[in-house]
Amino acid sequence: MKKYILTLFIAVFYLPAYCQSNSAEKVYTIEAGKIKAHVQPTMYGIFFEDINMGADGGVYAELVKNRSFEFKEPLMAWNELKQDGANGSILILNRGAVNPDNPKFIHVTSRSVKGYGLSNEGFHGMGIKKDDQYNFSVLAKQAMGSNVSLQIELINSKGEVIGSTSVTPSSKEWRKYAASFTAKETEPKASLKVLLKGAGSIDLDMVSLFPQDTWKQRPGGLRADLVQKLADMKPGFLRFPGGCIVEGRELDTRYQWKKTIGDVANRRMIINRWNTEFAHRPAPDYYQSFGLGFLEYFEIAEDIGASPLPIINCGMACQFNTCELVPVNQLGPYVQDALDLIEFANGSIHTKWGKKRAGLGHPAPFNLKMLGVGNEQWGEQYIERYKIFEKAIHAKYPQIKLVSSLGPFPGGDIFNFANETFRKLKASILDEHYYASPKWFLQNVKRYDNYDRNGPKIFAGEYAAQSVSTGSPENKNNWECAMAEAAFMTGLERNADVVSMASYAPLFANVEGWQWTPDLIWFDNLRSYGTPNYYVQQLYSLNKGTDVVPLTLNNETVTGQDGCFGTAALDMHTHELIIKMVNTGKEEQSADFVVNGIKMGSTGTMTLLQSDDLTSVNSLDKPLTVSPLKSEILFNDNHVKLRLKPYSFSVIRVKMAD
Repeated sequence: MKKYILTLFIAVFYLPAYCQSNSAEKVYTIEAGKIKAHVQPTMYGIFFEDINMGADGGVYAELVKNRSFEFKEPLMAWNELKQDGANGSILILNRGAVNPDNPKFIHVTSRSVKGYGLSNEGFHGMGIKKDDQYNFSVLAKQAMGSNVSLQIELINSKGEVIGSTSVTPSSKEWRKYAASFTAKETEPKASLKVLLKGAGSIDLDMVSLFPQDTWKQRPGGLRADLVQKLADMKPGFLRFPGGCIVEGRELDTRYQWKKTIGDVANRRMIINRWNTEFAHRPAPDYYQSFGLGFLEYFEIAEDIGASPLPIINCGMACQFNTCELVPVNQLGPYVQDALDLIEFANGSIHTKWGKKRAGLGHPAPFNLKMLGVGNEQWGEQYIERYKIFEKAIHAKYPQIKLVSSLGPFPGGDIFNFANETFRKLKASILDEHYYASPKWFLQNVKRYDNYDRNGPKIFAGEYAAQSVSTGSPENKNNWECAMAEAAFMTGLERNADVVSMASYAPLFANVEGWQWTPDLIWFDNLRSYGTPNYYVQQLYSLNKGTDVVPLTLNNETVTGQDGCFGTAALDMHTHELIIKMVNTGKEEQSADFVVNGIKMGSTGTMTLLQSDDLTSVNSLDKPLTVSPLKSEILFNDNHVKLRLKPYSFSVIRVKMAD
């Protein structure tokens, strides 16, 4: 009896809602036989900049901070050790006349048999994994009359040794010495000790510790889990090295690609321009070692199947900071750097820079097709310099497509001037940036509907919804922001004949060392996770298709009716129809998708990204709070009925019938 009453109650309680949902069913029409636009292979990609400790202390796997003693404070991150009463001294020496790119080193003197030396704190500690191998190396030379060796120890947060080895420098000249050892336990906050054994003096430089387990097992390489997250997106392009990093706060600290290739010991370290940018997140220990340099960027792009998109300085420092300019009549070296970069990427091994690339272990060219001139520049000075670059580059490399900046804002006088000017100049690709509220993203889904179909292509080069306000340290990577981005991206894809590339920014953030939020991927010393925004970007990239087809509701493009946004595309490679639908409303909606123009199969899949809580975020401890769930669906007579959950992003894939 109780069971009967309960069943009746539930049926009566839910029946009205079920009937209401059915009566409100919306019929969406997909004209699969009418191609609207071709989707470029580069449509969804990755923007990388060394912000939030994205390179040093992040994807670059070096565990020692300030390994070459080139910080403004040469012993920053290092501490003197005097174990068991040991005594000694440390001097900072400078060989700038001999090696201007790496002038400083330390002269260590021990007056004890053992126990004197230094320890390095790493980047908020060193992430160490049990049973993994670690490779230590150092540049060293014995002082005249000395004969000391080095004891190397990994120390956990309790002060215990969890791995050790030793090296014995034997030469009075600079030599590299290396040794490996296996860690005894996992420790997220380890430190490294370098202790002298024997009384005497020794010179040290480039003190380094890397995990053996790097991306593709490359010595001195990249952190495997972070690069894997990029590979899992299957991006169409990789933009590097930024971002404002390209410009520098002043021109002396701009990014110079030629100084980032070759022996890491000769890559000149400079301060990171995000070091003092934000008063709320000062980072006095944030420098660029350039261990992740231009060769490595090109290799990453090649590894993950992305087209490389390097950005070069155009003779302008950051206009938000110093506004420093190179006089136009002194721009020659900057232009030559751009020409040499193209030769480095594409030239045969018989060219100067192609030979240099081959000598670094990559004889095959990188097939560079695009180059950005300037990052986020604007105004007449930028236009004047851009014209000089364009003329020189296209005179020698007419096939290279140039990316032109429209400034830091998606509208206003700065944007309008650049947009009008570059269109008159018949530019190839225009780079638009927008950091704004979720509401802005929803309101701008139609942004590109009326753009000139025969004008320059659009690169949505930097965008991210801001949960509080642009640049606020309180911004969160919550589901509301990610869902708004998903809705906005339906407009990018629907206008794929205008928009050829898009990338979220910034990419990486260290949970203990960030300057800007929100960010796509967060990490600590051992773990990493993708945000809800990451999964939105990934789902678009994995499901971009090849050709956009019309998706309508009552003969109108689906751009927010009842809170729903959508786009449809064919994938001619897999012979599938792909439907993307975003329901930003708080109510579930019933939808019937009717496909005309092609014969569909009977089964498909639906991948759902959804949360009832718009404030939901992922975290290191709960990395999959908002993450994709995949299920099977049925197609019947070329249509499928679906329930679009509230606050959801759904991707439907269905095979075309043979």
